[in-house]
Amino acid sequence: MDQVANRSYSLAEKVACLQRPDSYPEATACVEALETHMSWVFLTERHAYKLKKPVRHAFLDFSTLSARKVHCEEELRLNRRLAPDVYLDVVALTVDASERFAVAGDGAPVEWLVKMRRLPRDRMLDVALARGAVRDLHISALADVLHTFYRSLAPIAMPLAQYRDRLAADIDACRKELSEPVHALPGELFAGTGEALLAFVARESGLLEARLQAGRLVEGHGDLRPEHVCLLDPPVVIDCLEFNREFRVLDVADELAYLAMECTRLGARGVGEAIFAASCEHMGDPVPPALFRFYSAYRALVRSRIAAWHSNDAPAAEIEKWRARARQYLALAAAYVQAWG
Repeated sequence: MDQVANRSYSLAEKVACLQRPDSYPEATACVEALETHMSWVFLTERHAYKLKKPVRHAFLDFSTLSARKVHCEEELRLNRRLAPDVYLDVVALTVDASERFAVAGDGAPVEWLVKMRRLPRDRMLDVALARGAVRDLHISALADVLHTFYRSLAPIAMPLAQYRDRLAADIDACRKELSEPVHALPGELFAGTGEALLAFVARESGLLEARLQAGRLVEGHGDLRPEHVCLLDPPVVIDCLEFNREFRVLDVADELAYLAMECTRLGARGVGEAIFAASCEHMGDPVPPALFRFYSAYRALVRSRIAAWHSNDAPAAEIEKWRARARQYLALAAAYVQAWG
């Protein structure tokens, strides 16, 4: 066993093991493997197992086994707030003395995985939007889940100057990334959009301060997108952004506008805005239209930056996909700004 404990196993070896049905404690005929920029997800017939890649960026550090275990535990804790029956456990990928891999085996832990209940793909909000299958009852049920969640969160105190500086820094970072020649993005879009958003932050101090004074700044989900919402009864929301608390500290209206913007991008503006309106109504939080448009444009600009960033390290076959996504978000951000009149 000492030999096993002293050996370093590669990510490729772990992924190969997790693609084999006999590696799991439950019987499964097949395993579907899905890769993202920061993780691998392995789908058995009943469960999903998420492995974090050993990567390090300015905003996260998964480079050590102990760090990945901590982040798996944090992912479990945070996601149980909105999906308590989905996030089941943190389990080890083990290797025994004969160097046989197993999930939740008796050997030495060489990796940590978040174990989840597998959700039906056809009930995810992005899929339902594509089918035109979202009904008023789904909107009402999701709004009820979201408003209950937000009302349960303690307000976070932050000075207005700090909040404004944080927004301005994010907008400047977006402009810097999007101006890189490699992305070949229309300069008038990111420059004009960024300037308009910065002008809003400078001009609307009273509006932003009112949000802070009303206790609307909370530690929310951090990545509220349609592909993270499952329209069960009641709906559940998965994939909370666990690796950086700062990204989860936001205005409730910001997070809800983010979801509405993503619905608009998928061609379902009416659904997104209905979810936003119903959630705010349940909370007794009348969000000014100007603030909704600002947060929507801001989130579209941030997503454009993330898509551009992904294109920097994507496989050659996917680079244009991410550049097209960056252009799509950027055009949407500009459209929200132009709606200000």
